[in-house]
Amino acid sequence: MPRSVNSVAKRARRKKVLKQAKGYFGRRKNVWTVAKNAVEKAMLYAYRDRKTKKRNFRSLWIMRINAAAREHGMSYSQFMGGVKASGIGLNRKVLADLAMNQPAAFKAIVDKVK
Repeated sequence: MPRSVNSVAKRARRKKVLKQAKGYFGRRKNVWTVAKNAVEKAMLYAYRDRKTKKRNFRSLWIMRINAAAREHGMSYSQFMGGVKASGIGLNRKVLADLAMNQPAAFKAIVDKVK
């Protein structure tokens, strides 16, 4: 009895990986073994960095709020403590956006917190 191989599925699998490797440099884009490793590594980075992106943005928002609060004579921790105590329901993303794009609105919040 002849050996049964599923060439259709194998070709589809390889085609899918090579399509994902489109745009890579050198043999990473067209050699199956190299492309497979490159795509696998890229997927790991993508999975990891979806989590890291959230951390990075929170850190950026904190830096922006801190800089804007210090312009008005408060530290970040004093400002955020005052925001919580005064019942202002704005998150760090919105506060950072106000600090960057609408300084007058941010100053009003700082005055309310003081």
